[in-house]
Amino acid sequence: MEIKIGVRSVHRELMVEIDLSAEELEEEIRKALAADRGVFAVTDVKGRRVIVPIASLGFIEIGEDESRPVGFGGTL
Repeated sequence: MEIKIGVRSVHRELMVEIDLSAEELEEEIRKALAADRGVFAVTDVKGRRVIVPIASLGFIEIGEDESRPVGFGGTL
């Protein structure tokens, strides 16, 4: 699933491809928001870690949870 993370005072969003479901991601966000001076941390499908301080977090947009077909498999 692809997520888009908006960071305050930064003009570009962070695009991250993750293996979590929407429900698992929401739970991670809730945990981060509950902690004093917490951070939102997520690992992408390539193993890279993205860490954003909650105080700087603008938004998180959750993309589609289903996979899309790849290639030229369309019907005529």
